Amino acid sequence: MVDVTVRGAGIFGLSIAWTCARRGARVRVVDPFGPGAGSSGGLVGALTPHVPENWNAKKAFQFESLIMAESFWQQVEETGGVSAGYGRLGRLQPIADARALGLARARAETAATLWQGKADWRVVAAEDLGAWSPPSPTGYIILDTLSARMHPRRACAALVAALTVMGVEVVAEAPDAGHIIHATGLAGLQELSQHFGKTVGNGVKGQAALLRFDAGCVPQIFADAIHFVPHADGSLAIGSTSERDYDDPQSTDDALDTVIERAMQAVPLLHGAEVIERWAGVRPRSKSRAPMLGAHPLYPGQFIANGGFKIGFGMAPKVAEVMAHLVLDGKDAIPEDFRPEASL
Repeated sequence: MVDVTVRGAGIFGLSIAWTCARRGARVRVVDPFGPGAGSSGGLVGALTPHVPENWNAKKAFQFESLIMAESFWQQVEETGGVSAGYGRLGRLQPIADARALGLARARAETAATLWQGKADWRVVAAEDLGAWSPPSPTGYIILDTLSARMHPRRACAALVAALTVMGVEVVAEAPDAGHIIHATGLAGLQELSQHFGKTVGNGVKGQAALLRFDAGCVPQIFADAIHFVPHADGSLAIGSTSERDYDDPQSTDDALDTVIERAMQAVPLLHGAEVIERWAGVRPRSKSRAPMLGAHPLYPGQFIANGGFKIGFGMAPKVAEVMAHLVLDGKDAIPEDFRPEASL
């Protein structure tokens, strides 16, 4: 007695299952490797927006999802009793030079319109931000109030707990029943590429580290192309690399060593912090670089939700909403750039 079968227990699959279950559907999640076994089991958890300019459907979709996130994760936690470590605490970005400073100030003006007064993009003096402010060559920092943090593994665990309360099982194997949604990450993109004889999507390896450093409830930092995400449990994640060529998808190496060294230089407060975990995984990226949502190209009458890449956790609430509308109501609100055809 299942209305929806979700294949894949990463962030897209679990979020879609949760939203469908809240709509009253009888849902089952199937994943032979368990919840968060792929790239959704990482460390960083930076939920950050694209820059507020050159607005398009992808940026608007992401903005709506980031605005939805607070209530989404609050409902998950209230239902299952497990916290995802979510916190909309903002983000700090040091400004490198006069040109970047002018650009940041221009984006503050466009954000005032594009972000609809629901979040701010500001240029502030580094000296006004206290000890947590990263060094900035210009003395100025971008502070946006839209960015949020979470711990990816805890987010997956929170969704599983909430789904369990709703009577939704996450099982290793089960026959298809009801509407079928494929949220199978890299394996799903590889299946499409093999079938069509061309690259429909691929995997990009990322390496990250977890430090024993309790920064408290402060904004995350993005400096020297590295995310610094203080987690609610007193740890701090840094990362990640973006590697298209790799031999071992789950091993860490000197590329992560370099990231750690650069992180200590970019945020000197972290000098001496113990590295308590090193992580590597492969994130699914569609050819279009946008999430791939809609009718499955290989299985008539079935659906796909894939290609979260670096923004899967930030996109998940809105992805879950549009997929639930599509599957349960037949209402198609998917942006054109997100359809599988954009990558085929």
